[in-house]
Amino acid sequence: MTDLDHLTQSLARNLKHWRQERNFTLDGLAARAGVSRGMLIQIEQARTNPSVGTVVKVADALGVSITTLLDFDQEPQVRLVPAEQAVRLWSTEAGSHSTLLAGAEAPGPLELWSWRLMPGEGSDSDPHPSGTTELVHVTSGVLTLCVEGSDHRVPAGTSASFESNVPHGYRNDGAEPVEMTMAVSVPAPR
Repeated sequence: MTDLDHLTQSLARNLKHWRQERNFTLDGLAARAGVSRGMLIQIEQARTNPSVGTVVKVADALGVSITTLLDFDQEPQVRLVPAEQAVRLWSTEAGSHSTLLAGAEAPGPLELWSWRLMPGEGSDSDPHPSGTTELVHVTSGVLTLCVEGSDHRVPAGTSASFESNVPHGYRNDGAEPVEMTMAVSVPAPR
């Protein structure tokens, strides 16, 4: 089984588990997440590899981290995530990528990400649930952080925090790659 097959199977199993745990019907979760019922069925039957945006919407609607959707079977007190087990969820041919390094449920989803944005590239995100906060630390290059239509330059060595319940995105308008680490905290479901 390839890594992609393993990821597809884990997502299928975990989506069904958390949907049932939250007592959501397929229609109810589809409405909360803003994705089609058919897409949820395909994911639960491991017949598709959804986009990162779809996985984020479903995780947000369930009130769990992406890490939890990808694998909830491992729950030791200390969970080590070797580099080869980190999950690359977005990438481009030019070399930009985002990698989910680790995640936890405490009390709501908490995720740690590593990002690389090549010159001229970017990634946009839909609003997350109210109360979601993102922390970004740029280690090289100059990140252009766009929050609700306003651009903010974040040079290497600088950190930023913002509420991400509004449209937001990350761009590299410079000539060198941007490297950054991001933490995302989503409030526990009510």
